[in-house]
Amino acid sequence: MGLDRLPAVGAIPHLSTTQRAAILDQLFEPSVPLHTLSVSLLLEKSFDSYDDLISSIGLQLTELAESSSTSDKEWLESILAAHPRLGQSEIESTQSKAEQAQLNTGKDSSDQSLSQLNNLYEQSFPGLRYIVFVNGRDRSAIVEDMKSRIERRDAVAERNAAIKAMCEIAADRVRRTGVEEDTG
Repeated sequence: MGLDRLPAVGAIPHLSTTQRAAILDQLFEPSVPLHTLSVSLLLEKSFDSYDDLISSIGLQLTELAESSSTSDKEWLESILAAHPRLGQSEIESTQSKAEQAQLNTGKDSSDQSLSQLNNLYEQSFPGLRYIVFVNGRDRSAIVEDMKSRIERRDAVAERNAAIKAMCEIAADRVRRTGVEEDTG
């Protein structure tokens, strides 16, 4: 369930655990592993802005990506997997559904289906999900991006691209949702 407006960033440390988890769900996607990683950060650290908060979570995700621990990479992959596949017919997240709406336009019979490309991507990068900040781009632009990333065959770059995209999506969601005024 999405928030009408995000609370003022200064109020976040004073919110309940459930409310802080709801902020993470609104910005990223509902993910218990992300809650486990980041809910306490929202209590323990003061942020100057939502951009600062998103950057801090991006840093946590990057630390998982750069870790030599297999379990850290698996933890990151479970967080990334919270994002729905592009073009997926059933998308639970209202925000993701709206963000992906334009992908159903501009279909070309020569295009591989997004479903086929998702499968190829996930075979090329086991454990990863293709994540991109759609940002109004049409289906053909996304298909080309996905193909080039598959052809690059660089799992490290893919983890970094997914983290970057998650943070770009989160920043866009802040902009579209809006933030309550700080009354403190």
